[in-house]
Amino acid sequence: MAHQVRSAEYFKLEVPDKHGEAVRALNVLRGAGINLLAFHGFPLRKKSQLDLVPEDGAKLKALAKRAGWKVGAAKTCFLVSGEDRAGALADALGQLGKARVNIVATSGVIAGEGRFGAIVWVAPRDVKKAAKAFGIA
Repeated sequence: MAHQVRSAEYFKLEVPDKHGEAVRALNVLRGAGINLLAFHGFPLRKKSQLDLVPEDGAKLKALAKRAGWKVGAAKTCFLVSGEDRAGALADALGQLGKARVNIVATSGVIAGEGRFGAIVWVAPRDVKKAAKAFGIA
């Protein structure tokens, strides 16, 4: 089975780099009924950045306003999924390499039941080129 790719919007949220901050944000999202397609957190300067990929971006933006979160404008990332096998992610990311699109960051995981998933970020100027390379433009 070939892999599937879809574009998605994500929002970055900076939180204090302290234990429990990501869980606090995730609990706020849960309380508002916001489902995440992907989540990624990492240290950034003296804070932490949470990349939130919601099922419904408008719903997240409304929550952010109510919660006093500064999430900024939506940006685009790509969600890749497919049958887990040796080289599956290499095949998917190879499409970007062939199109000469630089990957800013990526995280891949096994998803259970023989499946894998990944989130891929490219520079905003390369989003259309990446979508074309993935065959979704």
